[in-house]
Amino acid sequence: MHPTTHAEVAVLVLNWNGRSLLETFLPSWVQHTPAGADLIIVDNGSADDSVAFVREHYPEVRLHLFTENHGFAAGYNKAIAELDYKTVVLLNSDVELSRGWLDEPLRLLDSDPTIAAVQPTIRAQCDPKSFEYAGAAGGFIDSLGYPFCRGRLFGTLEEDHGQYANPTDLFWASGACLIIRRDVYLEVGGLDTIFFAHQEEIDLCWRLNARGHRITFAPTSVVYHVGGASLSAESPRKVFLNFRNNLLMIYKNLPAPRLHRVLLCRFFLDVFAAFVYLLQLKPRHCYAVLEGWRCFMIKRLRYEEVRRENIAKTVRPLPTSLMKPYSLLVQYYLRGRRRYSDLPQ
Repeated sequence: MHPTTHAEVAVLVLNWNGRSLLETFLPSWVQHTPAGADLIIVDNGSADDSVAFVREHYPEVRLHLFTENHGFAAGYNKAIAELDYKTVVLLNSDVELSRGWLDEPLRLLDSDPTIAAVQPTIRAQCDPKSFEYAGAAGGFIDSLGYPFCRGRLFGTLEEDHGQYANPTDLFWASGACLIIRRDVYLEVGGLDTIFFAHQEEIDLCWRLNARGHRITFAPTSVVYHVGGASLSAESPRKVFLNFRNNLLMIYKNLPAPRLHRVLLCRFFLDVFAAFVYLLQLKPRHCYAVLEGWRCFMIKRLRYEEVRRENIAKTVRPLPTSLMKPYSLLVQYYLRGRRRYSDLPQ
């Protein structure tokens, strides 16, 4: 790492009680943070010895300290507002970097002012040949609001054989490693703190796209993500946040009258998902889905003004290349299409 007083790029790692993750991944962050960028650990009020560990073993790494845990969304919002850089990287604390990972994203941002954000290739840290769930080769969304990725449909992950090694515009970029212009981030309001965690980056990207900005993919930039460091994939809490936040995102961003049709379809599909959890003897997961709907219905009453303001700032309808005109459920479960390349293009 090469610290600089006048860096234009900040690599921000949000940490909360993550001493073990810092021990594992901080060496790669230090090694692969290039000249012209500052690596900053944003500590979210950790109660463990994370801060002491960084100070003792990596005194060259900058610390930005909060006294309490603000969550993923508010933590990043607060840090980005307080730190003055041209470009910021939102980097999860369970991501391993590789040599030159920041080169292509910065080239893309410099080459075109309409590009607001960039995502690298995200592979699995435990299986470096395969794409990782949270982002893979860039994200899209289907007609009912279900997010998916090139290289990952639901739980099916592809190996990376270069099949998606082309720069392309995305609906959403993963919050595991998101390179974004700071001024645009602040302009659109940053991450929605109501979400607390999960899918808030998709909501952010929806706003970016709707307001005329572009999000693109940098295929030669590669990082390796563990995933589930905060909440495991099997956590009922994660199920709750994913269902609730996905509904909030749809309600906030999708114009009427399509909104009402989508929510009606989603109600029946989500009740069916809860029933499947019950058949799988996962009552807590079943409850999490239903609780997600209950909390959504309560929050939407206080969310109407946010929705109106957000829709009013929309400057373009999203093209079908980003928001797909088909149902991923139909394509995946009824037509047996398990790879992104098998889907209608």
